[in-house]
Amino acid sequence: MANYIQDLRELVGNTKVILVGCGVLVFDADGRLLLHRRTDNGKWGIPSGFMELGEKAEETARREVYEETGLRLGKLDFFGIYSGKEREVTLPNGHELMAVKIAFTCRDYEGEPHVNDHESHEVRFFPLEELPADFNPTQLHYLEDLLSGETPPFIK
Repeated sequence: MANYIQDLRELVGNTKVILVGCGVLVFDADGRLLLHRRTDNGKWGIPSGFMELGEKAEETARREVYEETGLRLGKLDFFGIYSGKEREVTLPNGHELMAVKIAFTCRDYEGEPHVNDHESHEVRFFPLEELPADFNPTQLHYLEDLLSGETPPFIK
């Protein structure tokens, strides 16, 4: 598959762009949340990543979870969509972007979670009351909404 973001960056450099990202809050039978420790910033976060050309949102979500954790997902449920100025970031490599994030939940998967590519140091399930303190700050909104007691979907 071509790498859309790499091709785009060759054209625009670090100029701010809008990118669509998809992530999944995966839960095991005990209600624990799957997280992976990212290699780019060392923080824990939900499996997620940016859409490639031609992909549907669900396809991106499934691909990213498989790439980062080795799990094959079944039924996905819509959790929320996040956009706006709060999603503007500058990545460690200098790339600027505003993310439009589409999030799903999943309780139906096959496989055992494991480090499956270069993007993860560690992969494991956490009880919601024992989530790691060193959580990816660009994904805290997922946890806030998850723990808010409100019913999805979240449109922010």
